[in-house]
Amino acid sequence: MAITAALVKELRERTGSGMMECKKALVETNGDIDAAVEALRKSGAAKADKKSGRIAAEGRIIIEKSGDGKNLVLLEVNSETDFVATDDNFVNFATAAAKRVIDSKPGSLEELNGLPVSDDDATTIEQARAALIAKIGENITIRRFELLDVAGNIGASYLHGVRIGVLVELEGGNQDLARDIAMHVAATNPACIAEADVPQELIEKEKAIFSAQAAESGKPDEIIEKMVGGRIKKYLREVTLLGQPFVKDPDTTVEKLVKDAGAKVVRFVRYEVGEGIEKKEDNFADEVMAQAKGN
Repeated sequence: MAITAALVKELRERTGSGMMECKKALVETNGDIDAAVEALRKSGAAKADKKSGRIAAEGRIIIEKSGDGKNLVLLEVNSETDFVATDDNFVNFATAAAKRVIDSKPGSLEELNGLPVSDDDATTIEQARAALIAKIGENITIRRFELLDVAGNIGASYLHGVRIGVLVELEGGNQDLARDIAMHVAATNPACIAEADVPQELIEKEKAIFSAQAAESGKPDEIIEKMVGGRIKKYLREVTLLGQPFVKDPDTTVEKLVKDAGAKVVRFVRYEVGEGIEKKEDNFADEVMAQAKGN
């Protein structure tokens, strides 16, 4: 069967693969476009598997909301370079994944990856990811997502560029207050809401550090104990949302802001692209040397 330009064009539109890849697949399947689609998907999965071990610490945060505003999702999709994170194909994939979370409410990444991209496209999220890797040439991963169902409460979000995203749920208050707190969380990155939420092991760790520092002063033990107590109180104010000075008005705390509004912070979620991922540090001189030796 003759492989026409129109056939190649149709296959490219259906798969997003390159022209030569599409032509080769059509030749191998004797012009059967459905078989060619399947062959390209298998090829894409193989390429994705080869790239899956490469570090993907760049990317973007996506926020989506349901029509009634009661469901909000925060999703991180990673790539190897920040350049790819601005690619329209990457953005469209990330957005589709976030919308799928809103629509289907999966309980895990594994469940999300097995869901269709949309109601009109049976391609799964995982198949779409593999195809995108084959097209772009970088490892791409959906790292995590958080779905908030605020029910009768108030939910708000804040996206700082594409690298930091926050969701906040308030009991009482209003939408403006919830968004202000989301913005504050993006700026200050608190560890938790209140002092009671700070893990005891974290407090003990800080106490040990402060005690060692205070001991160097040579002061009596009772004075050192008071010094350490004061440092711990200051530390707890710094790492808790309610204890922090409000970014828009440092003369008041977030706790006072919320209390004056008759509200309560139920929870917040903050994602920052690549946090916690150990990035590969390339040494340019070593890279050049390695290439020279290879030649």
